[in-house]
Amino acid sequence: MNAQSLLPAPAPTPSVAPLIGADVAELTNWMQAQGQPAYRGKQLHQWIYQRGIRSLSEVSVFPKAWRDTVAEVNIGRSRIAFRAPSKDGTVKFLLEMVDGQIIEAVGIPSYRPGSQKLERLTVCVSSQVGCAMACDFCATGKGGFKRNLERHEIVDQILTVQADFQKRVSNVVFMGMGEPLLNTETVLESVRSMNQDIGIGQRSITISTVGIPGQIARLADRHLQATLAVSLHASNQQVREQLIPSAKRYPLESLLEECRDYVNITGRRVSFEYIVLTGVNDQTQHAHELAQLVRGFQCHVNLIPYNPISEVDYQRPNDRQLQIFMAALKAKNVAVSVRRSRGLDADAACGQLRANQLELQSEA
Repeated sequence: MNAQSLLPAPAPTPSVAPLIGADVAELTNWMQAQGQPAYRGKQLHQWIYQRGIRSLSEVSVFPKAWRDTVAEVNIGRSRIAFRAPSKDGTVKFLLEMVDGQIIEAVGIPSYRPGSQKLERLTVCVSSQVGCAMACDFCATGKGGFKRNLERHEIVDQILTVQADFQKRVSNVVFMGMGEPLLNTETVLESVRSMNQDIGIGQRSITISTVGIPGQIARLADRHLQATLAVSLHASNQQVREQLIPSAKRYPLESLLEECRDYVNITGRRVSFEYIVLTGVNDQTQHAHELAQLVRGFQCHVNLIPYNPISEVDYQRPNDRQLQIFMAALKAKNVAVSVRRSRGLDADAACGQLRANQLELQSEA
């Protein structure tokens, strides 16, 4: 499969490049181009990433007369079109881009055991408007595909969640709408900004992919400290093709070979994501096949109980099924854990993200 054949039309280019995603040097150059002294660039950097401004008119350390002249400059912030809190504290955001497209981001808080003290805040970010991969169990793929996100549109999701929770984001997972490795360069630019501008450690950032030929190798060449998560969801080629249409052109053997090369080049282990579907991929024989696939691999397997969507009738496994499957993997010396989904009641869990027009209408 040619990755270029899946690439969408680029996002609309604004007349002035949005400032979010720019580093100190870029912001300094921009300020000087506006006739301001160089030190203003560092000030602007602090106000964008630490204070989360939505307009240059908010930067009170700048002369008011100058602020008035640039008040309409688009710095790259989205509009919260809908906000859906979950009982477990997770919050789903529908964000409207400047061209009217809607994406989703999810804020996932983790609290200290036995208290309400917020210890960690994870953001599940989108990399595209919709998704072209059309995985059969995923709501995003059912909603179609529009375009790639730009650097500022990805970084803005972090700033939006930080402002809403009033808490610094500590972890980021590229597990929202879209296939990150069909937007690789922009995703990597946003990772740089998250790391260097916002201050999120690379090891606290996870990039997830179903596998695009050649793109994992491209990622390996960057020697990032970020975690690579590969969505397998099947233990053999036949089941994988049933669940992930693109797998027909990218066999499991080829995907795993690229993953092994990634481990050898980077020294970083790979996480394999495996959505468990009752009667489809949850039998002991599937566990044995999966163990054989990852044998001798520096990896970890995350089992994810299926999160229901309306378009298909797959069934979510019960705890007993999960424990049997996990025990079969552990017996083969596979590092494995169950990832409990957050935000299920707000349709904010893994596989449930979509720009839901009913939600937008109810908000209006």
